[in-house]
Amino acid sequence: MNAGIPAFVLGGTGYVAGELLRLIAGHPRFELAAVLSDSHPGEPLARAFTHLASAYPDTAFSALSDVEHQLSQVPHCAIFSAAPHGASAALIDTLLAKAQACGTRARVVDISADFRFRSAQAFESIYGHAHSAPARLDEFTCALPEQLSALQTPHVAHPGCFATATLLAAVPLIAAALTTPRLFVAGITGSTGSGRKPTAGTHHPLRHSDLYSYNALTHRHAAEVAACIQSACGAEADIAFVPHSGPFARGIHVTVQGELRTARDSAHVVAALRSFYSGAPFVRVLDHAPRMKDVVASNYAHLSAVAKGRTVAVFCVIDNLAKGAAGGALQWMNRIFDLPETTGLTAPAPGWT
Repeated sequence: MNAGIPAFVLGGTGYVAGELLRLIAGHPRFELAAVLSDSHPGEPLARAFTHLASAYPDTAFSALSDVEHQLSQVPHCAIFSAAPHGASAALIDTLLAKAQACGTRARVVDISADFRFRSAQAFESIYGHAHSAPARLDEFTCALPEQLSALQTPHVAHPGCFATATLLAAVPLIAAALTTPRLFVAGITGSTGSGRKPTAGTHHPLRHSDLYSYNALTHRHAAEVAACIQSACGAEADIAFVPHSGPFARGIHVTVQGELRTARDSAHVVAALRSFYSGAPFVRVLDHAPRMKDVVASNYAHLSAVAKGRTVAVFCVIDNLAKGAAGGALQWMNRIFDLPETTGLTAPAPGWT
């Protein structure tokens, strides 16, 4: 009953892969089997993630052929993909085909965008290139654990980090028909959300002490959020999204504003949020404005709301690498393997980050 579950991590040296490895190191059931990196096979994991040296002192990155061999030697396994958009689907398709051929029961949580849409056409329209494994799309569900009671597919596509924070704030409004479908979203993210390779927008000397918007009203997460709202509660939403780059490394703060169908006070909206998330162990609804430092490096989300007349604003803070990516993925994998979804994820935020 307590045997370890082999876990494979795709994504090499990226920040999300590193966060997955940190969380797996402290998980009582998942045990790291291999970390795929075709560009760094054989190199020590601790060279890329020095902070994980104590957890993985002798672990090296594996090539795809080595991962396929290890996968064929186990009866079941968990596959976490933090590979880039466009590359993840092909890797997952290869490993699932190998698992099927050798009788291994493999389950996948993909953190990339490759399986977030129901059709290859929808994916291509947003990401601008053909889907590399369209036959697998029906095997994936894209949703947050808090917003889907029963999983009907073998695999999961985890929403993006901005999408996670936005969905946590927006879905209760739409599901309860509190607001009209038009929602205005302003989100601020830390630099780790832009990946490990420095660019003009993420390089610290340029981002430090600065705050700026990007891809205003054109960001691809808006379409992903609308699709997930439709799946979660069967209602359409029109998302006007303005993302911002913040001068910090980890965390997301999102404000979702909308027009209430009937004038309500703040207490009514806060009570509606609490009711919606009454069974959600990682969502806490507060009576005051949430602060990002209270959740950074944890899998928790803090929400609150203010209403005046027919205007409402819902605030949500999460850690982009944890709840918005690796932590949310591990929460899903816990459920897939019939473990309590809180397993390995209840460590509180460190504070004063």
